[in-house]
Amino acid sequence: MSVPTLQPGAAPADEEPPDTGERHRLTAVTGLAALSLDAMASVAYGPEAIVLVLAAAGAHGLGFTLPVTLAIAGLLAVLVASYRQVVAAFPDGGGSYAVARTHLGARTSLVAAASLILDYVLNVAVAVTSGVAALTSAFPGLYDDRLWLCLAVLVLITGVNLRGIVESAKAFIVPTVVFVGSIFVLIVAGLFRSHPVSTVTAAGHASVVADNATTVGTLLLLKAFASGCSALTGVEAIANAVPSFRVPRARRAQRAEVALGAVLGLMLIGLSALISRFHLQPVEGVTVLAQLADASLGHNWAFYVIQFATMILLALSANTSFGGLPVLLKLLARDNYLPHVFALKADRQVHRHGVLALALVSAALLVFSGGDTNTLVPLFAIGVFVGFTVAQVGMVRHWRLERGRGWQGKALLNGFGALLTGVATVVVTAGKFTEGAWLIVVALPLLVAAFGAVHRAYGRIGERLGLGRIPEAPHRDRSLVIVPVSSLSRLTSEALTAAASLGDEVRAVTVCYPDPEDRTQLHALERAWAEWDPGVELVRLRCERRGLGRPIAAYVREVAAAEPATRVTVLIPEAEPERLWQRLLQNQRGAVVAHAVRRETDAVICRLRFRLM
Repeated sequence: MSVPTLQPGAAPADEEPPDTGERHRLTAVTGLAALSLDAMASVAYGPEAIVLVLAAAGAHGLGFTLPVTLAIAGLLAVLVASYRQVVAAFPDGGGSYAVARTHLGARTSLVAAASLILDYVLNVAVAVTSGVAALTSAFPGLYDDRLWLCLAVLVLITGVNLRGIVESAKAFIVPTVVFVGSIFVLIVAGLFRSHPVSTVTAAGHASVVADNATTVGTLLLLKAFASGCSALTGVEAIANAVPSFRVPRARRAQRAEVALGAVLGLMLIGLSALISRFHLQPVEGVTVLAQLADASLGHNWAFYVIQFATMILLALSANTSFGGLPVLLKLLARDNYLPHVFALKADRQVHRHGVLALALVSAALLVFSGGDTNTLVPLFAIGVFVGFTVAQVGMVRHWRLERGRGWQGKALLNGFGALLTGVATVVVTAGKFTEGAWLIVVALPLLVAAFGAVHRAYGRIGERLGLGRIPEAPHRDRSLVIVPVSSLSRLTSEALTAAASLGDEVRAVTVCYPDPEDRTQLHALERAWAEWDPGVELVRLRCERRGLGRPIAAYVREVAAAEPATRVTVLIPEAEPERLWQRLLQNQRGAVVAHAVRRETDAVICRLRFRLM
């Protein structure tokens, strides 16, 4: 168990110690590839989410696609500006969790952290199922195997991330460039056309546009805005993972954040402009992006390039979670809200336990949903809106406390952003509540309660260990080493030699049973012991029932009660096989004894490994 940190503190960015693992960290470009796939891929479903809502108001409603998208782009600009400031103010990462912990209190910070964790996990499941859905749409014969395909993609992404975030960034740069380049080619080509080149993709598919609807109400526009805000998921990932960037970390992360906002905003506005230009109407079974590719480039090889690039990027957009969540888990572990194992790093700057935990939970979600995207989508994006709102409110308080130059304008900007994201949170939660969003409403407080339970446990451990207080001066006690034995061998000799080196007194103990065969073995051991005469007493522990650990633990308790000033150590000798598979041949007696002594006594347990070479 690692030592709990009672007063965690972040070192200033300019005082950061030299890091020999810089080559395993991100640049602005690789950071964009590793941490922005979720946001980039959202252009495949963000505009479509807007169109599907507005279709309820007929063709007249679809005319509001571009204004709604411009409002979302404005919110994107506010979020990018806000998270750029978050990066500068909190270079240790954590995003909304770090902001809330500093300015809004521990409870609010845990709500932000829980919402981000849920969103990150759901992002992996939704991304993988969406990518596989695109594949099975092109190859229907694979539909029945979609769950296994989802799990295979998850294993691939997990394996790449276990090699390091830089390795994952390098692997995903090409798909990202191909996708973004294809979308911009689509937009530019479409803007030079006055009418669609082709409508083959949508031909024969039923329209989902409502008939005879001419009124567009405020609630409908709000719902379209909230649905389209799903395109903003992933904007916070860079701010959460600032420590993954190379020095100067904050500056590189800020550049990546601005680049993400610019690219994503241009793609969203461009695609929405084409939807209005071509008077596109959503149809069943065909994505809006596929119709736009058909209209702008024609039903040719370019169309299939865009579809294939979209499929790949949707599947790989799960990498955003693998880049952001492990860093968030590290911060929670540092603050004693999660097991400290999540704060450990591997040699490639990988928070391996965070990566594996994310993969396991995501795999469980995939199995639960059967690899079906529609089962997971109603749960998606709610958590990130909660995080957005908390971060913006926290930054308003940050500016009020700092009161630097122009703080009123910055606070007003963040306050307006908090209002927008707060409205989006309420609308999305209410609109999707009966479709499964209630699970998030239930899971969020449960996760916060779990954080609190872990924190209280670490608090009790810290109190028992006396952390933060000067302990008593060390002193020497009389020591007794107890060695369980069952026969004579080199292992027995090595164990007694080690015990004599550790303690003032050594006692060998053996458990004896009433069965005739066992009594015969005991007599043979006693004769051999007397002949060997190691100078160590052999104590017989009688046991009527066939047990091994409990009789030894009971003897240790008796000794501790009779000699309270003596330090008791139980040294358990065990053979270490030459081959890994040979461990299956062992009887695990040492593990049984260690478990019983640890559970029932306060004795020190020492397991001596004797290598069989």
